[in-house]
Amino acid sequence: MAALLLWPRPQARGLARLLAQAQLLQSFAGSPERPVPLLWQQRLGPEAAERIWRRQQGPWWQFWGSHGDVGAYLVLPARALASIEPARLPVLPLPLDDLVVLAPDALSRKLVLDQIVTPSRAQRGLEQRCLQRLSRPQAVYWSPAGLGSLAGSLTPLLTPLQEGCFSMARQGSGLDLVGEVAASAGVLGSSPGQQPELLDATLAPGVLLELRGPSLKPLLQGLLGRQLIRQPLAARYGIAEPQLRLLSQLPFVLRLRALPQGPFRASLELELAVGRQRTAWIQVLNGLRQPLLEQGLVEPPPRLQATSSRPSNGALPTARWSREDGEVVGGWTWITPVTQKRDAEPRLVIFLGPQPQPSALGAGDAGGSEASSTAPLRLIARPGAMHQLDLWPRAFPELVGQSTLLEMALSGGAQEPLSLLRGRLLPSRTQARPPQ
Repeated sequence: MAALLLWPRPQARGLARLLAQAQLLQSFAGSPERPVPLLWQQRLGPEAAERIWRRQQGPWWQFWGSHGDVGAYLVLPARALASIEPARLPVLPLPLDDLVVLAPDALSRKLVLDQIVTPSRAQRGLEQRCLQRLSRPQAVYWSPAGLGSLAGSLTPLLTPLQEGCFSMARQGSGLDLVGEVAASAGVLGSSPGQQPELLDATLAPGVLLELRGPSLKPLLQGLLGRQLIRQPLAARYGIAEPQLRLLSQLPFVLRLRALPQGPFRASLELELAVGRQRTAWIQVLNGLRQPLLEQGLVEPPPRLQATSSRPSNGALPTARWSREDGEVVGGWTWITPVTQKRDAEPRLVIFLGPQPQPSALGAGDAGGSEASSTAPLRLIARPGAMHQLDLWPRAFPELVGQSTLLEMALSGGAQEPLSLLRGRLLPSRTQARPPQ
């Protein structure tokens, strides 16, 4: 046993070498009773693929390197090709310790051969725990480059998920996801805390996505770290460091809502628990008025909205901005959340698109009972419905992009370098069944 701990198996070293260069790396279970995957047929040829697939044992892997545009590599235990003459395969296999890598073509083989080297150090922290997951079937790992290839323009909003991995397991008609993520690559340290619990939440009719958490900071730090974004916000709208600091610390709920008619596919609502900082936020909103007018937007006569929970608080200013043709494109309003507390503070709702109906707002507290800084960051979405409206990143695997429901929770509000991930995925009935 001591020898195994001191000198890991060659396969572990092979996986470590893949991990060091991977954008994405996924492990699968051997399932000889199922049809031969297309990737196997392409990398091995139909005859060899059929023969190896029917007698396989243990996991196999799919790998995308730093040149993600060249296609996926098939990775098998070397023993799987013991009876196969390498020269008869479409591309000469690349031995990698106790593994063998099958590339899309000769150029792709050379690219991975030039880049995959023995790591200068043993994997530690998150990387080591991801390797342990990948040594078993049904696990996925991604690097910052891999996340960028999947999420595209949304990547700056996904700072807490820059690197990570999770394992998948069948649960009823769906998949359970359990893993760990980091805000940057190569994060060390032990696995943090306890896995967050899922709430089996549901979405209101018409809502495509709901994201809620104790602070906006984890979502904004990647986006606002870009001078190209920070400078116009400060120069054009007067939103500089003090205002951004005010925004980043608030509990929030972000909703994306489908619109059945009109010029917009969906509307966006950001509900903020401004608490006792209402005065500061009223000043921020008042400062937006002139810049919006200068952009050609039209403001109806200003309105005041009385607060029902605290009449002594007076009235709060609301706004609804329109184009010259009368189409409402955004604004802000205030709601009093449905709660048992007498002193419930009104919440600010900033919306893009038509003004939401009052009955559609305030379905839950912004942060709710989990308003502490260690509360989980929670996401629930309908990827399939978003995909139909072209609002879901198309590079995501079809299993995710066509699913009817995705729910995820990140521990610690995603404000720590490392977060634990818990999730569930419900594939659509028309999809192929989830992996075994």
